[in-house]
Amino acid sequence: METFSYSSAETEALGEAWGRTAERGFVIALSGDLGAGKTQLVRGLARGLGSRARVHSPTFTLVNEYTDGRLPLYHLDLYRLETLEQIVGAGLEEFLRSDGVAVIEWAERLGAEYATPNAGPILPNVRRVAIEVVSPTERRICYDDPRP
Repeated sequence: METFSYSSAETEALGEAWGRTAERGFVIALSGDLGAGKTQLVRGLARGLGSRARVHSPTFTLVNEYTDGRLPLYHLDLYRLETLEQIVGAGLEEFLRSDGVAVIEWAERLGAEYATPNAGPILPNVRRVAIEVVSPTERRICYDDPRP
């Protein structure tokens, strides 16, 4: 699917809609350049899950946990990790099979076998999302939905 966002508020609204329907074990694999709007999407997702937490990028902490919503939200950022071995070594794999919702920024660092809807038991319920900067105010958001 493809949609366009013309503001941070629209990007957050899309995330909020996804958060309202998110189920336990849901994973969102985000890709996009710096400043594309990945964290804005996660802010909306948190709001849709009922979290009142202040969402910010976990670039320097690798993962932020928000547990005050309907489901726990685990916001991972793989920007500083370069290999699957580093990701596993950092203990991040456990969040991908969690009791809540996991969002992975820079998901392409997991490798193709992890970032596809039919990845098997590792990520069986993943939505791949690519955010492309079209202009300073416009984003193209392409995503798939593995759920029936």
